[in-house]
This record gives sequence, structure tokens and C-alpha cells, in this order.
Amino acid sequence: MRRVLVTGGGRGIGAAIVRALAAAGYAVDFTHRRGAEGLPGEAIAADLADRGAVEALAGRAAEAGYYGFVHNAGATYDRLAAMVDQAQAETVMQVNFWAMTRLAKALIRPMTAAGAGRIVLIGSVAALAGGRGNAIYAASKAAALGYMRTLVQEVARKGVTANYVAPGFVDTEMMGPYAAHRARLEGQIPAGRYARPEEVAAVVAFLLSDAAAYVNGAVLPVDGGLSAALAVQR
Repeated sequence: MRRVLVTGGGRGIGAAIVRALAAAGYAVDFTHRRGAEGLPGEAIAADLADRGAVEALAGRAAEAGYYGFVHNAGATYDRLAAMVDQAQAETVMQVNFWAMTRLAKALIRPMTAAGAGRIVLIGSVAALAGGRGNAIYAASKAAALGYMRTLVQEVARKGVTANYVAPGFVDTEMMGPYAAHRARLEGQIPAGRYARPEEVAAVVAFLLSDAAAYVNGAVLPVDGGLSAALAVQR
């Protein structure tokens, strides 16, 4: 049975990914910070903002022989660029980018040695277009996109794929602080609604499947058409 590591699998999009991959027949290990009751697979308590925890997880991952790696863990930070707190900004980059690169480093050699592997980075449409007050989060997700595109050049001939999924607004706990603005936000989405976590998870499950062996270096928005719309509507 192929094993997959999912970061940030305890809730929201991550929990939906864990369920989808388990249903597809994968053995799923996933990290969480605040509990993971009722989810299939092996739960690993780990705070990816803690570099020591990431290092320990990387050592474990290198020995596990994972076929797939899904980096879903993410930290958000909304602040105008002129008001950014450096410590908070560095935490966002640590969780969204540096933890991912450290885990990928631990897994790339075993994957290429096996001649097969799947890497999926959960990014954001924020990396594809600017948004006021979103500089640090968008930059962290854009960094992951640049990393993926370079990684593909190094691993594709060895049977490993790396792809980037870019969700838009997804109906999860993370959107709670913006509940008062939901109607306005949905009005800007061509599909007229937020995505369901399961819709993002379905794309991830496809990218890990044998059918996606020739999908490499792709950016797949799951945003109801948001990134395809003009920023200024008439």
C-alpha cells in the first residue's frame, strides 16, 4: 500500500484530503496541531512553526518511504505591507514555505530512488494575483509556486511529479473571521459560492493517482473561476 504524508491534516482542507486519500486506498500519515479525532490514518502532532519539530518530522519522513507528500499546512497573516510585524511574517514563511522545503528535501531522494513519487503543494490564488493587505501570505504561497516549478526540472525524469493546487475561497474555519463579508466575496466569484473542502481534496487525489503521471509542473486553480475574472468588473 502506498503511503502518503499530509501536513495540516487535522481540519478543513487537510482533513478532506486525508479522507479522500484514505478512501482511494492510500496509507495516510498526517500532521496536526489541535487534535484529529475521527480521521483515518496515523495522526502526528507537530507544529510546523517549530523548526525543531520540522527537523524531527523530516527525519521520520526520510525513513518512512512515502510515495506522496501533500503540503497543506498553512499560516495566514493579513496586514498592510507598511505595518508588517517581522516575527509574524517569518512564522508564516516558516510554516508555508520553509517547512515544506525541509520535508521535500527529506523525501526527494527516496522518491527518485524508487522511481516514483507525487508532491502536491496546496497554495492559493493569492499567489497568482495581488490583494491589498495580503503581501506576506501571498509571498509565501508564491515562493512555494516558484519552488515547485524548479523542482520539476530536477525530478521529472526520475518518475516524480510536483504540482501546485491554488484554492480560492473555501468554506472552512479559516474563513470564519470574514463571515460578515461572505455575501460580498461570493458575489465576486463567477461560480457564486465558496468551494467545499472535498472539491479541493478531489483534485489532490487525482494528482496522486496513476492517471496523473504526465501532469507535472501544473498550477490548478480550484476557485470557481475567480482567477480567470478581471480584477475590475464593469
